[in-house]
Amino acid sequence: MTDHGRHDFAGITGSASSGAEEDAPVAAPAPRKAAPDNARLPIGVVLEISGSGSQIAFDLQRINECMEDADPSVALAGQVGSQIKIRVGDAWLLASVRDQRKDRRSEGGIIAHIDFLGEGGEEKLTGRIHGFKRGVTRYPVPGAMVYPATTKDLEQIYASDGRASITIGKVFPTRDIRAGLYIDAMLGKHFALLGSTGTGKSTSAALILHKICEAAPKGHIVMIDPHGEYSAAFRNTGVILDVSNLQMPYWLMNYEEHCEVLLSSSGNERQVDADILAKCLLAARGKSRLAQTMGKITVDSPIPYLLSDLSNILQDEMGKLDKATSSAPYMRIKGKLDELKADPRYQFMFSGMLVGDTMTNFIGKIFRMPGHGKPISIIDVSGVPSDITSTVVAVLSRLVFDFAIWGRDEKTRPVLLVCEEAHRYVPSEKHADGSSVAKILGRIAKEGRKYGISLGLITQRPSDLAEGVLSQCGTIISMRLNNDRDQAFVKAAMPEGARGFLDSIPALRNRECIICGEGVAIPIRVTFDNLEEHKRPASEDPSFVELWSKDGGEEELVERVVMRWRSQG
Repeated sequence: MTDHGRHDFAGITGSASSGAEEDAPVAAPAPRKAAPDNARLPIGVVLEISGSGSQIAFDLQRINECMEDADPSVALAGQVGSQIKIRVGDAWLLASVRDQRKDRRSEGGIIAHIDFLGEGGEEKLTGRIHGFKRGVTRYPVPGAMVYPATTKDLEQIYASDGRASITIGKVFPTRDIRAGLYIDAMLGKHFALLGSTGTGKSTSAALILHKICEAAPKGHIVMIDPHGEYSAAFRNTGVILDVSNLQMPYWLMNYEEHCEVLLSSSGNERQVDADILAKCLLAARGKSRLAQTMGKITVDSPIPYLLSDLSNILQDEMGKLDKATSSAPYMRIKGKLDELKADPRYQFMFSGMLVGDTMTNFIGKIFRMPGHGKPISIIDVSGVPSDITSTVVAVLSRLVFDFAIWGRDEKTRPVLLVCEEAHRYVPSEKHADGSSVAKILGRIAKEGRKYGISLGLITQRPSDLAEGVLSQCGTIISMRLNNDRDQAFVKAAMPEGARGFLDSIPALRNRECIICGEGVAIPIRVTFDNLEEHKRPASEDPSFVELWSKDGGEEELVERVVMRWRSQG
């Protein structure tokens, strides 16, 4: 191991990468170097090398000099999360500072661990990085000099290099470098947006989706909105679908989803009920004229059938029973079916008007095919009864997956499926309930990109999210996370090179994030752009002081609320 107690930092500060003369006379103290010279002077030396990173020693005096530099990137040189560069032959190796500690064996020394990010060539005149690529092919040796990465270096690194990208904010700590996301790389391998409540997560999600819609006005985006927040944000650029106009046919459900909605039993009784439902459902689908023209169908085939036919088949099967056989399973299913038909809350799905073969029109409306200039559909499920919300989300998600599978010979256009409050639908093993929505979203996460499906997960509780699903997200956008368990979970899912950034997750300000993965050139800290008022979701917290200072009209307000409460609409 290198004995860093013996490092002569005075020797480091005397050697400049630009080839300054070493035998310059030492007379009166030289004036402080200008900003370009600070960037050309080393600030440390490499001590140890390993495969993914290394240990370096900083010169505290040089770090202090850099802090007064006009270039914000140079001014933050050496701080945790900042970028530094190391010369390797005629190229530069870029790294990020993970941590720091004082070197007890050296008066002005700081020991730091760094994570390698990538490498690029050197412009001969300016010494800047150019042609940056992620990954490392050549490693430095102990004793190699460490230099601050400048704003000009970062401009080269963050340049879009011709790939389609969207800009969402500014790279921290620079003043004017725009932070870009590579659309194909981000959507091609899924993405996750994480952040505690109140950090600006919903507004940031709206910003990203607005930018994608602007870059791809003929795109196909489906967003599941559990709280009705995003309707206000996309009223002009998208189609808003809720219980008043969704009109999702019940017969689109497969057998497993029918079981979730129609079966209320558990244990051994549930298996008996499921067998009866499978037999009767297949018979009801088989009565359809469409089924008779198609020939062979299965219980999962999306064939229209009449709810009255299913009810009558259950009644007929019950009539065939001998006295020793219990009719309770049939009565349970028939009772639940009658309940769904009579309850006005379920009319968006179980209305008798939805028996027509509208599958083509429904898919076109949901997937925006054609989009008519509105590439995103917001599915507001806040008005859906809570007992079937997960089933509705499962049906919509499965339609995306099945459409992609059966359309792969047609090379159908990719679809982006965005799930807000994703931990509700894809819970961790501890909270798993075996629901169909968790299964289909898990399958989309693992297999979707093969068929042109992109998955976007938005959640405030990443530790409650299925670990296998988060690990499939190639790009992770993490805002501030206040919970220790959430922080640890995200750190485990992010790549090694982002460690220095991850430690700053608890200290992020509102509307700031760390972005790692395929969607960016290197891990970056970003300050999101402001979003216009009319493009923001309705997710602002109420002002207690303002609302509690108003008076009058309370009786009428309570009456109106009770009326909507009773009518469930």
